[in-house]
Amino acid sequence: MSDGFLTTHVLDTALGRPAADLQITLFRIEGDTRTQCAQMRTNADGRTDSPILPKGAFTTGTYELVFAAGAYLDAIGTPPEDPRFLDEIPIRFGISEQDSHYHVPLLLSPFGFSTYRGS
Repeated sequence: MSDGFLTTHVLDTALGRPAADLQITLFRIEGDTRTQCAQMRTNADGRTDSPILPKGAFTTGTYELVFAAGAYLDAIGTPPEDPRFLDEIPIRFGISEQDSHYHVPLLLSPFGFSTYRGS
């Protein structure tokens, strides 16, 4: 069993606050196969209540987090475009260290985003 785990934190940089109630889906990528591993929503602090990929389920490989930014922006009343500039934001990344904490935050605004490997 590994000691590694995966977390995220979503911040709405346009409003200067955590992005609460944003849906996040995690997929494992193996060749052409994309398998859903988890689906969660952020809490009031912009984090999930538990690791997205907890100890025991954490393995090395390629993963993709998909952030439902368009639905979040709609829910908070951001004026809509047709279609929205940002809707679903996929972030594909690799996990190479079995016993590490991987933290993949998202800094979000209606017209841009950024991410990095956090701690």
